[in-house]
Amino acid sequence: MTAPKQLLHLVFGGELKTPGGTEFKDLSKLDIVGIYPNYKSALKAWRGKAQSTVDNAHMRYFVVHIHRMMDPDEEG
Repeated sequence: MTAPKQLLHLVFGGELKTPGGTEFKDLSKLDIVGIYPNYKSALKAWRGKAQSTVDNAHMRYFVVHIHRMMDPDEEG
C-alpha cells in the first residue's frame, strides 16, 4: 500500500488591525499553530483555534496551502 501524498498546510493566526482585513496588528505575536500533512488535519486545527477565539472579532486564523507554493504547477 502506498502512503498518501503529503500536501503540507500551515495553520497560523493572530490579531488583525481591522476585523475585515488581513493585516496583523503585531507580527511578533503571530500564533503558529503548526504544519499538517493534509487539508483535513489542518482544517481540524484551524477550527479548534478559530472557535477558541470566537469572542475576539480581531482574531483570525488561516490555512495556507504550502504544497501549492512548493510545486505551483501541480493541481490539488
